[in-house]
Amino acid sequence: MPLLAALVPLLLAALPLAAPSPGGDEEIVREFRKYFRELEDAGSRVEAVLALEGTESGAVVDALVPVLGDDDPEVVDAAVRVLGGFETEPPVATLLEALQSSSREPERLGLLRAVRLGAYPGAGEVLAELLGDRSWPVRRRAVQAVAALGGPDAAERIEPLCGDREPGVRCAALDALAELGSEAVVPHAIADLEHEVWQVRASAIAALGRVRRVESIPPLIASMEREDGRLVADAGASLELLTGRSFGERTEQWRQFWDSVGDRYVLPTDEEMERLRARRAETAAQYRPVQAAATFHGIDTPSRAIVFVIDVSGSMENLVIDEERFSAGDYPSMQRIDIVKTELERTIARLEKNTRFNIVTFATEVRPWKKDLVPANVLNKKSASNFARRLEAIGGHSREHLAAAGLVGAANLEGGKTNTFGALMAALAYDPGEDPRKDDYAVELDTIFFLSDGRPSHGRFVDPVDILREVREANELRRVVIHTIAIGQFKKDFMRRLATENGGVFVDLGS
Repeated sequence: MPLLAALVPLLLAALPLAAPSPGGDEEIVREFRKYFRELEDAGSRVEAVLALEGTESGAVVDALVPVLGDDDPEVVDAAVRVLGGFETEPPVATLLEALQSSSREPERLGLLRAVRLGAYPGAGEVLAELLGDRSWPVRRRAVQAVAALGGPDAAERIEPLCGDREPGVRCAALDALAELGSEAVVPHAIADLEHEVWQVRASAIAALGRVRRVESIPPLIASMEREDGRLVADAGASLELLTGRSFGERTEQWRQFWDSVGDRYVLPTDEEMERLRARRAETAAQYRPVQAAATFHGIDTPSRAIVFVIDVSGSMENLVIDEERFSAGDYPSMQRIDIVKTELERTIARLEKNTRFNIVTFATEVRPWKKDLVPANVLNKKSASNFARRLEAIGGHSREHLAAAGLVGAANLEGGKTNTFGALMAALAYDPGEDPRKDDYAVELDTIFFLSDGRPSHGRFVDPVDILREVREANELRRVVIHTIAIGQFKKDFMRRLATENGGVFVDLGS
């Protein structure tokens, strides 16, 4: 392969040569090939893959490339980690050769993730070829890998992808140029403020906030005037990054500001921005939205496309411990389920007509109220309110006497588990087994309220670390904000991380 032959001198110059191995590298790879297929549980398979870490041999690449097509994402992540951790030239050269020659998409995507993780010098020419690949997931991963490598020509290579026909690739290119701090992103982002897919508009808004140019201010204000919902807040946040002013979502304030300064305006320096940020805390309260589009358990959102995900597992029938905290709420009882469904009814009643929404309830099974988002008109709000009012905790302690009497079916204790993974995937309209090329990630939904009172206990994934990883994968292109509300006595780090990693707010309602 002429290209790889040309790359080898670059790699040799950039990476240290592997130290001689006393046969240990060959032996561990041989043992992996011999026993990996015999392992059945996920933990052992992951451990077997990670046993290859630190082995600087091209044989590791040959052994792990087929693993990148494994059905278990934990195993694939482990393989990517090993392949992205090489420190010497020989295995990196083998990896790049595999990336160029492989025809299987899962393998190429995994290898691109490894190149991005390792930021391997000398990979630029191979990645340049893949930027024009027929597969859009490959193009997207190639963009991310080029950005991770950086270098003087990274932005030049990525910029043409800002016009890619696939919105996911377009977003990746805008994000990558912003990450590189390239001013080349500005005209593309300004143009994409009017793109038909809201996720592209979101990337454009964010890019203009990160790469500070004065010409971005008027288009961002115009974008605020066109948008209705979450992107109004996003545009306000980018304008604040540009100007240091804290007008929030008050479009009229931004318009008045710009009309008063016009072409004379000069962006504040970094030092001036620091002073403006110091004053921001004193004035932030007056620039909150006049009225949020929706408020649920104290979390405001300007979103007009919302899904409420409500836990109805058995423990939701338990009484709250801190009754004084909820005493002013005029709830039917101090059961968690009664508090939650009452607040849900109240939130639904306040939704404006131009909001679209849905409700997903979950215990062992996941049950959506409607198939898709519906407008918050009087009929749908009435229907949703009745749906919320009828919610009951499934298979709770009050049913244990039925099980004790032999009426296991009536007790339905098995139905009262906590299928957190299934509920989040249903809300995001994501099928983890779907071919990434067929994933309809350009969902209308942009905000989720997720309320639960316990640790996951049912579903394909129950470990919080696994669920967080799967949500990151599902939400990387969707860009949905996930707010989380926890109620009850359980370790709440998972709920906090779920919100933090997905741009949301975490609220602890206590026990």
